[in-house]
Amino acid sequence: MAGLDELFAQIPVADIANKVGANEAEVTAAVKTLVPALVGGLHQNVKSNDIDSTALESAVTEQGASGLLDGGVNVDDVDEKQGDTLVAHLFGGNNSNTVASALAGTGAGSGDLIQKLLPIITPIVLAYIGKQFAQQNAPAQQQQSSGGGLADILGGILGGVLGGGQGNAIGDILGGLLGGKK
Repeated sequence: MAGLDELFAQIPVADIANKVGANEAEVTAAVKTLVPALVGGLHQNVKSNDIDSTALESAVTEQGASGLLDGGVNVDDVDEKQGDTLVAHLFGGNNSNTVASALAGTGAGSGDLIQKLLPIITPIVLAYIGKQFAQQNAPAQQQQSSGGGLADILGGILGGVLGGGQGNAIGDILGGLLGGKK
C-alpha cells in the first residue's frame, strides 16, 4: 500500500512556495507536518465514526477522478476555492482561517502560511486518497459504518507515523476540528 513518501512526492513544494510567496524550506516543513496530520485527522474520525464517511468517500472519489495528479500536479490547476470548500466540509464547517489558527504553533508553520497552504494541499491529499480508494476498488456495499476500506487506506498511508509525539497532537487538533458529531 502507498504511503506518505509517495504522497509527499505528489506535492510540488517549490511551485507552492512560489505561489504563496514563502520560503521553500518553510513550506516543506509545513507540508511534512500538515499532510500526516490531515490524513491522521481524517483517519481518526473515520475510524471513530465522527464524520460521515460516505460524504468523505464521495469527496475523495471526486478528487481522485479530477485528473489533478495525472502527469504530476500543476499547482495552477488546483482550485483553491474548491480547496477552501473542502477544508470547510472536512473540518466541521471550519474555514481555512479557523483550522490554521488551531494549528499555528504546532510546528506546522505560521497561521498565515497554513491558511495559504490548506486550500492548495487539501485537494492534492484528497486526490491521492481518491486514487488509492479507486485502486482498492472496494464496492460501496462492503463499506462499514466505521469507514471500512477508507479507514484502511488512510491507515496504510500513515503507516504508524502518528503513533505518538507531536504528530499525534496535531492529529488530535484536526480530529477535534473535523467534527466529533456522533
